[in-house]
Amino acid sequence: MNVDTSWFSQAVNWVDKQGKLAWIALMVIGFVMFWPIGLVILAYLIWSKRMFANTFGRCAKSSRSTTGNTAFDSYKQETLKRLEKEEEDFRAFLQRLRDAKDQAEFEQFLNERSQKA
Repeated sequence: MNVDTSWFSQAVNWVDKQGKLAWIALMVIGFVMFWPIGLVILAYLIWSKRMFANTFGRCAKSSRSTTGNTAFDSYKQETLKRLEKEEEDFRAFLQRLRDAKDQAEFEQFLNERSQKA
């Protein structure tokens, strides 16, 4: 029993190292070969939360690592901070758009309701 578990965990670890695309390819191959295999892989991905795992974990970890070159590391940090600020600004912009749309829809509802009355 221990041999099967280690083989299975080694296989899972290998596919994990390949990334989410490898899991999707494996699932598609499973569906093509024999649909219950694809269904089992899909169930495993959902059950183990691999399907919806944050794919940016590796990127965030690598962004904190240093190269040893202080000039490049400083440049990288400044660029990442700038991009994070731009992302925050863009998210705020999208929120303002959603709020304005919600307000306009609500005002339209009120106008239509008052016209019917």
